Amino acid sequence: MKRLYDLAFGRSGDKGNIANISVIARSPEAYQEIKGKLTAERVKAYFGELVKGDVVRYELDNIEALNFVLHGALDGGGTRSTRIDPLGKSLAGALLYMPWE
Repeated sequence: MKRLYDLAFGRSGDKGNIANISVIARSPEAYQEIKGKLTAERVKAYFGELVKGDVVRYELDNIEALNFVLHGALDGGGTRSTRIDPLGKSLAGALLYMPWE
């Protein structure tokens, strides 16, 4: 089964109750495919109930990457959440595991 990580690298982080995920294409061809298919709506649906707020997508064509900002994704943030640390740091890995057709 093909996964998003076959096409991209990822980085993520967190600040308060907001997670930030960057998806960096492995090639120009991969970027075009990712850009066409990986929408904010698809990312929000993939994470399901984990993301309570909006997901916003930013395109960074100059570095062939997409950046997703996930609002309300960290159960209140590091000082309030009962989730394990490092909260948003693991979300890029989770997104890259997305099945890809």
